[in-house]
Amino acid sequence: MTQASPDTLAWAQRLVQMDTRSDQSNLQLIECIADHLRSLNVPLRLSWDDSRQKANLFATLGTGKPDGLVLSGHTDTVPWDGQAWSADPLSGEVKNGRLYGRGSADMKGWIGLVVAHTRAWLEADLPHALHYAFSYDEEVGGFGVMNLIADLREAGIAPALCIVGEPTDMVPAIAHKGVHRWRCCVRGKAAHSSQTPMAVNAVEAAARVVAHIAGIGEDLRQNEPRQTGFDVPYSTSAVCRFEGGIADNVVPEECRFNYEFRDLPGSDAAAMQQRVVDYANTLEPAMQAVEASSGFTFESFASMPAFQARPDEAAVQLAQRLVGSRETTLVAFGTEAGLFQRAGMSTVVCGPGSIQQAHQADEYVSLEQLARAEAFLRGLAAPPR
Repeated sequence: MTQASPDTLAWAQRLVQMDTRSDQSNLQLIECIADHLRSLNVPLRLSWDDSRQKANLFATLGTGKPDGLVLSGHTDTVPWDGQAWSADPLSGEVKNGRLYGRGSADMKGWIGLVVAHTRAWLEADLPHALHYAFSYDEEVGGFGVMNLIADLREAGIAPALCIVGEPTDMVPAIAHKGVHRWRCCVRGKAAHSSQTPMAVNAVEAAARVVAHIAGIGEDLRQNEPRQTGFDVPYSTSAVCRFEGGIADNVVPEECRFNYEFRDLPGSDAAAMQQRVVDYANTLEPAMQAVEASSGFTFESFASMPAFQARPDEAAVQLAQRLVGSRETTLVAFGTEAGLFQRAGMSTVVCGPGSIQQAHQADEYVSLEQLARAEAFLRGLAAPPR
């Protein structure tokens, strides 16, 4: 079985062993990579979140060369609470041809590959500049990469191409859905549960809106034009969190729930959200007849745009050349690709591992996939044919 080089595997293990869950700082990982790049005299810049507990890293190899290709990866991972892991999620254990650990597939294996290749790229005559873009908080809304892209814009840095190394089994992905999440807070009026006419039940009002969101999802399932290639070929809705009520005999005064739309490329997520707001507005007059301050408020807390690339785009053709195949795919999960695309870069998603292992107990990436990605990256030092 083909395996990744020892240095590549060591870097991937090192990164997996660092706890960078989205509710934790990622600075240990960022400084580890930054120290290595500084030792090789690679110029880099950091951009921070407001707390300065998280940072993006952007580095450039081949400064002054034309165009420029971004190799993108997010450093944060999802939690593992409640999952039945057979080993420590931060172990970075290698067995049976697999590297195990949280983030091994999504997407520290890719980042480790990129960092491990730095010295070889510096010694090669690169045909174009290479940029590393390692971000924070992708898993909770893409906030880090938004900050990173804004920092590049202010600095006048404008790479031409981007490869986002999310796990696609090394098949270039040319489209994915967007994901847009909202929080709805409902304000009612409390009362003893025997006095319901004098109350505004926030849970019941919320439930009506939840049912309406489900109805929008059903309408999309039945009527939205299909896009072949997606496993779910239409936009979807989902209510994923719901909280309300304090006791069995108290009409609840407050309620909160979170929901999302995952929109196909070209669909209008804002119009979907407007349907929710319009329906909530029809409920408020009856609520406010009992309590003037009652009603609904909506807050957007995550928005990652859909992504779609043309098969003839430069980034797609580059990825196809590097993998040695004309095959492409579409993926259901969201990535930072749409944000890089909106920043003016020809973008493709292609990386080692499978999304079927990401976010799961005993997450892993196979050593064969890492080896394939390593060959892919080696090809970046070769001039176009």
